[in-house]
Order: sequence, then structure tokens, then C-alpha cells
Amino acid sequence: MNVEILAAADYSLVTVEGRVDTTNANEFEKSMLSVVDGGATKIVLDCAGLNYISSSGLRVFLIVQKKMIAIKGKFALCCLQPEIKEIFDISGFSSIFSIYADKEAAIKG
Repeated sequence: MNVEILAAADYSLVTVEGRVDTTNANEFEKSMLSVVDGGATKIVLDCAGLNYISSSGLRVFLIVQKKMIAIKGKFALCCLQPEIKEIFDISGFSSIFSIYADKEAAIKG
């Protein structure tokens, strides 16, 4: 797994690549919470390079979503691979998260 964080003026862009599973979910959580705790009010998570997510990874997404709702912030996902989008659909997560086809739409959303 690789996580890159880019802070822009009105949003933070986080790019995740590889697998998010039990072996690295804690590391992913620390990275995401550092963005939230750093004062971000809008986070766009680019999932174009995410090719696998386990329940441990989904848990991190939920934690970030809850924290962003608590501060009246926005958490947007974009560029989900079809296999990842299917996991979100089956688990009901598609109705919990704002999911966009591309980064530009997520940033505007």
C-alpha cells in the first residue's frame, strides 16, 4: 500500500494505491487521521490505484466519514475500480459515501 497526501487551499487530496487489508489498515488509518486532525474540512480520496480492500480497510473509511460528519466536513471518494465499487455496492457503503467518477467531480462536489 502507498498513500500520498496533497494539501490544497480548500481540500486535501489523498491517493491510495495497492491493497488495504489487515496487514496495513492501521497504517492507512494513521495516514487518514493525520489529514483529519490536520484541520482538513474536505478530503478527496483518489482510489484509482486501490485494487483490494478488506473489512479492516472499509472500517477506516467509516471512521474518517464519521469524523468528517462530526466537524461538518466533506469526505469524497473517486475513481473506484469496478471490483472496489462492487464491494461498496454489496456492503451498502455506496449509500453512505459520496462517490464520484473522477477527481474533478469529487473536488467540485
